[in-house]
Amino acid sequence: MIVPTNRLLFWFAAIALPFSALGALYAEAMLLSIVLIAAMLVVAVVDAALALGSLDAVSLQLPPLLRFSKERDGVIEVIVKNSSRQARRLRIGLPLPPEIASAQDDVVVTLPAEAEQSRLEWACRPRRRGNFHLRRGYLESPSRLGFWNVRRTVPVQCELRVYPNLLTERKDLAALFLRRGAIGVHAQRQIGKGRDFEKLRDYVPGDSFDEIHWKATARHGRPVTKVFQIERTQEVYVIIDASRLSARQVAGGGGKGVTSHQPSVISNQRGAPQSRETTSSLVTDDCLLNTGSTVLDRFLTAALILGQAAEQQGDLFGLLTFSDRVETFLRAKNGKAHYAACRDAIYTLEPRPITPDFDEISSFIRTRLRRRALLVFLTSLDDPVLAESFIRNMALLSGQHLVLVNMIKPPDADPLFSRPDVSELDDIYRHLGGHLQWHSLRELEKVLQRRGVRFSLLANERLASDLVSQYIGVKQRQLL
Repeated sequence: MIVPTNRLLFWFAAIALPFSALGALYAEAMLLSIVLIAAMLVVAVVDAALALGSLDAVSLQLPPLLRFSKERDGVIEVIVKNSSRQARRLRIGLPLPPEIASAQDDVVVTLPAEAEQSRLEWACRPRRRGNFHLRRGYLESPSRLGFWNVRRTVPVQCELRVYPNLLTERKDLAALFLRRGAIGVHAQRQIGKGRDFEKLRDYVPGDSFDEIHWKATARHGRPVTKVFQIERTQEVYVIIDASRLSARQVAGGGGKGVTSHQPSVISNQRGAPQSRETTSSLVTDDCLLNTGSTVLDRFLTAALILGQAAEQQGDLFGLLTFSDRVETFLRAKNGKAHYAACRDAIYTLEPRPITPDFDEISSFIRTRLRRRALLVFLTSLDDPVLAESFIRNMALLSGQHLVLVNMIKPPDADPLFSRPDVSELDDIYRHLGGHLQWHSLRELEKVLQRRGVRFSLLANERLASDLVSQYIGVKQRQLL
């Protein structure tokens, strides 16, 4: 594709228009006007003919897979291939998805002579987790006389994976992940006899009667005792609600602007002289793309942090997501490959506009998980009808598994007279409604506690750290 430039329009206005008017007014100037206008047209046509195909030797290459974290600055490395090895001025554009914020839509660079490949870095900041693709790039180069711009669309293949941002949460748990603190890094004294069967041995005076293996005793004709060992590796499952209850927005979803520089050619393969455009610091507006954070975003971040904590403790970590059916199920394992599989399985998860089915998830767990495990539910139970269904199913699960239920505390769910920000009559009614919601959740906590289920209202800002604290407490008390 070829388009005229401002230079061509300027010379057309400077030559064609005045001499056309001059030839119309004076017959003796007609021939000169025709010659000059024709000469200009010939020059423009020749310049366009020479420019056609000038970008055929230029292409773009991007990495096939790039991984980013939400709200953290990243770089897309662009390789510009110039098989003609001629110095040229080039304008490059990348149609980034709206969820990937960048300080510029295009960049103008000068490719060095005798360089077959040049590299530039395109700064960006993902504003939303998910999977995105770049399938094309745009090139533009001026003609020799500058009368035309030649444009070309080039195919590229680049997959952009944006994962939840775990950096902020990890800072609160640095003692655990840096192996230098008091949480989970020192050997802990094991209390109790454990539950895993190890072997049989002859009865020793003092052994409890409930430890006698009666079938083996009858078979051997003498008392035989069962020996148990303490569980060294336990299973931890995080069960995430991906229904409409997790689609609500939470505070703290916006991010800072992108601080970046205009990309420039910074290296080439043959060591040719490098050309760098003038760089400038650009900061995008905070409102460029404020996608916010949902409850599900916070659940996914906390789940991955808890998975890292379980890995540090030597336990097996598994994931289960559900809405009206089971969406994802990864059986508990450990290792970096398994953690990467868990992360890849949920980073594109989005809440579905449907009601969760707790009967379905309860039946699935009872069928698939035979071994006693720690089940950490991340859901919302402020709907009384759904809370009743949840209570009914947890009564069945708590007999086999240790169940922890966690919910992000609603903004106004506080006891009455506990907040000082009352300035008008509407604030009183708002706090009264928050008190009723808080009281309902407290009653739900008591009902679940009677069924052996621990229910916690956690602050959004401390969701991940509180989950890890719960897990460490379970390990220390050997509740599994």
